[in-house]
Amino acid sequence: MAFDLHRCAVPGDPDDLLLTRVYPAPLRSARTPFQRDRERIVQARAFRRLAGKTQVFTSRASDHFRSRLTHTMEVAQIARAVAATLGLNEDLAETLALVHDIGHPPFGHAGERALDRCLQRHGRRFDHNVHALRIVEHFEQRYAAHRGLNLTLGVREGIIKHSRDYSLEQHPELAEYLLDERPPLEAQLIDLADEIAYLTADLDDGVESGLLEIGRIREHVDILGRCYRQVERQHSGVDEKFLFNEALQLMQNILTDDLMETTARNVLAIGAECLADVRLHPARLARFSPQVEAERLQEKRYLYDTLYTCEPLETEHEKAEEVVTALFDHWINDPEELPVSHFEEVENQGLARVVADYIAGMTDSFILLQYAQIKRALPR
Repeated sequence: MAFDLHRCAVPGDPDDLLLTRVYPAPLRSARTPFQRDRERIVQARAFRRLAGKTQVFTSRASDHFRSRLTHTMEVAQIARAVAATLGLNEDLAETLALVHDIGHPPFGHAGERALDRCLQRHGRRFDHNVHALRIVEHFEQRYAAHRGLNLTLGVREGIIKHSRDYSLEQHPELAEYLLDERPPLEAQLIDLADEIAYLTADLDDGVESGLLEIGRIREHVDILGRCYRQVERQHSGVDEKFLFNEALQLMQNILTDDLMETTARNVLAIGAECLADVRLHPARLARFSPQVEAERLQEKRYLYDTLYTCEPLETEHEKAEEVVTALFDHWINDPEELPVSHFEEVENQGLARVVADYIAGMTDSFILLQYAQIKRALPR
């Protein structure tokens, strides 16, 4: 069932606000504003660097594991399919999916936690959504007339609000992003498309790594076990790894279909007819059903207990913390060692923020190279 809640966001309609940019930009008849934003993001240096950033396993472990970039592409596929089914703006949904992880530092969530702890010592915090906004508004430099990518308000709002709500009291700098209202459905579905993508992919990469066993997953993850039994009945005698792959695809389809159906029911239940109805509703409308939400949480706990905190990955996390902390402290103590372009930002942004910005932009391989160089320079 389709709901034409956002497809009307074109010049002259009431939702023009979402199409506004900070700097004037000529309209292009061949491309919508959100299509142009998508192209600007894909061409950004920060987007390309996602290929060298950890998702769960570092790229050093295997070329077959997901990077932050390949994960992003999987999220974009899911987000566009959901948006198309619900009659939402597919270009906006895809663009938000492509940009949703652009603010992540190297070493995945371990690197983010380490960077946040470093900043807390200086009265600051690291938030990858806020950092993503700073990337597209300030750090990316591709145009002669201005800094940043000059994205539409709809995309910038989605960067901030796709996965959580921010209060104006704690983040007055985000006031223009309608913090007292819910984001459009295109933004709401991104976090759940992200969940679908990594819940599927992390089981796949976990088995590929040898850290997870298919039999134990079937036993402890109800939704995957149910899917495996179904494909096993359809393909008797087939090798376990192929049955597992089929079960993963079926599980992803079940999660995606449930997201679409539940969101559609929620929209109907409140009688939403326009974007304003979505914005003013006290809760987000993009959700899983209670049963699927329970199964999602069960799988997420299983992955946390058996994969994300397992000894081999914990060793990598400890290394990530060591590298990030050592480099942060090095540049805090010797800021003139920063690249000139970053050192020039210290007066406006403060040293701690500039150092964090520099580290956050690095790929896994580059930050390890920086760490090795600094270690060699230390007195023995």
